Amino acid sequence: MSHPYNHYIDEFVKLQEEGRAMPLGELPPEPAPRLMDNAPRVLVFSPHPDDESITGALPLRLRRELNYRVCVVAVTQGSRVDRQEARLQEMYGACHFLGFELITTRQNGLASINPKTRAGNPDGWNTSVETIAQIISYHRPSFIFLPHEQDWNSTHVGTHHLVVDALKTLGPAFKCRIIETEFWRAMADPNLMIESTPAEVADLVAAISFHKGEVVRNPYHLTLPSWMSDNVRRGGEIVGGQGEATPAFHFATLYRVRDWVRGGFETCLKAGRIIPTGGDLAAVFKI
Repeated sequence: MSHPYNHYIDEFVKLQEEGRAMPLGELPPEPAPRLMDNAPRVLVFSPHPDDESITGALPLRLRRELNYRVCVVAVTQGSRVDRQEARLQEMYGACHFLGFELITTRQNGLASINPKTRAGNPDGWNTSVETIAQIISYHRPSFIFLPHEQDWNSTHVGTHHLVVDALKTLGPAFKCRIIETEFWRAMADPNLMIESTPAEVADLVAAISFHKGEVVRNPYHLTLPSWMSDNVRRGGEIVGGQGEATPAFHFATLYRVRDWVRGGFETCLKAGRIIPTGGDLAAVFKI
């Protein structure tokens, strides 16, 4: 029996099919404010090429609204050696499109960034930790983005520990704000929900499309809007408070904000924060 929701779902499927026929990458960069020489820096530690775009809602707003210099660190270039150079070039395209800068770690990226290596190969792990510590020390970022410690994928989990281990080597004087991201496994306790405009979501989808070799086999760029819509459902209560009304957002991304001070994490939020488009994004700095 037909009802109005049949049409709703049919149109949704139709949009997905139309999306599959759209071009991948090869788009001119979106306009962004000119960077000042002394612009504050953001380091985004991307476990794989594409993570910088998938979780890039807040870095994108920091770049466009507050004119931060967003630098993406390509922690790995994927596990397939035959694709590593191509994946790096795809990542360059995505970052250039969004107005981000790209930092490489070494030729073909770091390898075996996972909990198994951390536990079983301390010499190799410490070499990678030193590489990341040097990047952080050189750039002195105001913000560091990294996956949360239970983000399921072994390289995501490994990247979390890699960056935290690097931070511990910098001594008690180093401090910055840490923003943890989620993708493969949702965080139990995110404390920040960032709204994105439809135009911003379109730019993130377009940026993911630059990763042609990946989205050809799995067009996950087309599912990003659905994921960001579900984040509104989750974040409305997990961040806003159980039983609270969900804000009238279409798209959002969830994060966990903590400070890194005196060689460890420190809570900086007494309650969750929801930042709408057009809201006071600078308040993230004043938490």
